[in-house]
Amino acid sequence: MKFIGLIGSNAAKSYNRMLMQYMQRQFSAQVEIELAEIKAIPLFDEDQIEHAPQCVLDLAKKIEAADGIIIATPEYDHAIPAALKSTLEWLSSAAHPFKGKPVMIVGASYGNQGTAKAQENLRMILNSPGLEAYVLPGNEFLMGYAQDKFDQNGKLHAPKCEQFLTECFNNFISYVQCISHKTQQVSV
Repeated sequence: MKFIGLIGSNAAKSYNRMLMQYMQRQFSAQVEIELAEIKAIPLFDEDQIEHAPQCVLDLAKKIEAADGIIIATPEYDHAIPAALKSTLEWLSSAAHPFKGKPVMIVGASYGNQGTAKAQENLRMILNSPGLEAYVLPGNEFLMGYAQDKFDQNGKLHAPKCEQFLTECFNNFISYVQCISHKTQQVSV
């Protein structure tokens, strides 16, 4: 099974990137997680939909080929970052790779509520026309105080957090298998 780990931040130092890198290492025996950055994706330009940047088309191909998508989002002002929103606008207009794809949302932040508002915002966006993703319900991984949860090597050193992440991830694998099975039945 292959997943794309979309890092929803364009910051040089990002706890969401650290979280995705940790997941990539931690769950490598179960699945392959290819990390995808959004740094190079330009601001969405509706006038350029017919001539989408190659980096957008490349990301769309990776998403289409994946069995599932994990999006790690920070939270700014109770919402997802503008860079992630812009990336999703490109992907909902120039291509439609999320349609019918299972998606897991995770997030890390400095505050005590994790990325609760951003994840709620992202769920709503992923359900919109043009994206139409199948977002894993009921498994919100909201890492608060991320600066205290990772060591200098990017390893999680919060056992309860690690346990809950593993539980959510295993639920996502089951969800991906269910969606895949459903899709195969419809195709037959």
